[in-house]
Amino acid sequence: MASLRDVAKDTGFSTSTVSRVINNREAVDPETKKKILAAIDRLGYKPNLVAQGLRVRRGNLIGLVVPQSTVHVFSLIIRHALEAAWQRGYDIVVVNSNEDPNQEEERINDLLRRNINGIIFSRVSDESRILPKIMGNIPTVIVDRAFEQEKVASIVLDNRRAGYLAGQHLVALGHEHIACVTGPLKIALCRERLDGFREALGDAGLVLPEDAIFEGDFKFAPGEWVSERMVEPGSRFSALWAMNDLMAFRALRALINAGRSIPGEVSLAGMDDTEYCEMVSPTLTSIHYPFQQLAERAVEILLMQIETNHIGNETIVLQPGITVRESTGRVAQCTPVNLEGV
Repeated sequence: MASLRDVAKDTGFSTSTVSRVINNREAVDPETKKKILAAIDRLGYKPNLVAQGLRVRRGNLIGLVVPQSTVHVFSLIIRHALEAAWQRGYDIVVVNSNEDPNQEEERINDLLRRNINGIIFSRVSDESRILPKIMGNIPTVIVDRAFEQEKVASIVLDNRRAGYLAGQHLVALGHEHIACVTGPLKIALCRERLDGFREALGDAGLVLPEDAIFEGDFKFAPGEWVSERMVEPGSRFSALWAMNDLMAFRALRALINAGRSIPGEVSLAGMDDTEYCEMVSPTLTSIHYPFQQLAERAVEILLMQIETNHIGNETIVLQPGITVRESTGRVAQCTPVNLEGV
C-alpha cells in the first residue's frame, strides 16, 4: 500500500506539502495540488485517519444526543444532520439519552472522553442539568428543546406560533368546543405550544377549559388521556389538537374504534407533519415542523464554531406552517360528542 512518502517521491514535492493537500489545511498552489491529487489517485494512497486523529487529538467528529433515537421526529433530525455533516467532511456519533437526565449526562461525558469536536443535542426536559458543565468549553448547539435566554447557540421552532396556528385553524372552521392533548408539561416547548393554543382561542373569545387539556407523553401507546380522562362524562368537544402526530394517530384510532366520524363528528389535528400523515385515513391535518432545516442549520452553526474557534450563543427561531388535510372540517359538519367509550 502506498504511503505519504511514496506520494512525495512520485511528485517531487516534500511530505509536508503532500500533507497540506491531504488535510486541506493551508493554501497550496493549484497546479501543485492537482499533481499531488493525481498521484494519490494513481498510487491508491489512503490516509491513515486514525493516525491523523491522534496527531490533532480530535478528528472531524460531532456528537448528536437525542432523547429517543427511535422516535420518528428525532430520526429525521439524525438523518438530515448526518447528511449535512458528511457533506462538510464530518462524521456524527449518535447517542440516545432515553428521556433520562442521568443518562443524558453520562452519554455526553462519554462523548467528551472521545475527543469530539462539538455537540448537538436535544435535552430530555427541564430536568436536564449537563449544559452548564459544558457551556463555553466545547462548541455546542441545542436543538428543539431549548430555554429562552440561554448563553448557548440554539435552533428552535416558534412553538407558541405552532400552538396558535393549530387553534386558529380550528376556530376558523367554527369550532367552539375544543380540546388539546399536550406532550409532557415538564418540557418547556409543550407549555409554549399550549400558551399559543390558548391565545388563539382567546383571540376568538373562547376559553380552553382545564378539563379539556389532557397531558400526553408524545407516544402512540394508550395513555391516561385516552383510557380515562377523555371518557369522563362531560368531556364534550368537536375538535382536538394533539401536540405530535403519534398522539393524533392514537386519538384517531380511539375515535374510529368508538364509531366516531372524522371530521364529521370530531375534527382532529396533529403536530410535526410527518410523512405518515398521508398514510392514515382520513389523512391528518398537521402543524409543519421544518426538521431538515433545523438539522442543517445546527450542523452549519456548530461547524462554524469549530472552524473559527469561537463559541457563539445565537438563537435561531424557525417558523412553523400548517398542512390542511382531510381530518379537519367545518363545525357545520360536526356535532360535539361525549367521548364515553373511547
